[in-house]
Amino acid sequence: MTVLVITGTGTEVGKTVATAAVAAAAVAAGRSVAVLKPAQTGVLPGEPGDAEEVARLAGAVTAVELARYPDPLAPGTAARRAGLAPVRPERVAEAAGKLAAGHDLVLVEGAGGLLVRFDGEGGTLADAARLLGAPVVVVASAGLGTLNTTELTGRELRSRGLDLLGVVIGSWPDEPDLASRCNLVDLPVVAGAPLLGALPAGVGRGPAAAFRGAARGWLAPRLGGTWDAGVFAAEHVGGV
Repeated sequence: MTVLVITGTGTEVGKTVATAAVAAAAVAAGRSVAVLKPAQTGVLPGEPGDAEEVARLAGAVTAVELARYPDPLAPGTAARRAGLAPVRPERVAEAAGKLAAGHDLVLVEGAGGLLVRFDGEGGTLADAARLLGAPVVVVASAGLGTLNTTELTGRELRSRGLDLLGVVIGSWPDEPDLASRCNLVDLPVVAGAPLLGALPAGVGRGPAAAFRGAARGWLAPRLGGTWDAGVFAAEHVGGV
């Protein structure tokens, strides 16, 4: 697995922090890592974007951003409003391929959900994943409502013949409610793919050194970690 595409079930689900955790685990294993952010929106020139945040948390990674648009909107809409060229899936695939030639692992972090449009023709992160032939990790929220968006994302990936590697919960609450605990059982069922990790809420706001030291414990072995979905569920599900 040289290129891994990371998408979310929507915005603000912990996608960047999950990307940073995967990067940190790979770096800790001695792998060279690049993170590619095709389209950064809602960030002004000179401000750190998602790729830079991954690098801050994960350490020695190559951070690449293809385009930046100031409005916090879907990339295609933000590009149109700014009068700037959009980022098309072909450019994403080309950039990821070039990075893969010099790195052990390339992480492509999308914007929002899988079908958020990059351009006026309807190009999406799913199209870039297809061009790359890359597996996809879906970052989902923990609580009520996540089953629907996760199942829809999984179905769309399968309908396109894409490989859904698994689901990562991007922000596991300190005091999970009933829905969150039940979702540990239900998420892999609706996704049709295993749970591959759960990141504690707020870990991206702590010291980077602590983040790097703990990252492997939040991720399953398929993502370079030591996290066990069965053990985690047993600790939290109880009698629900």
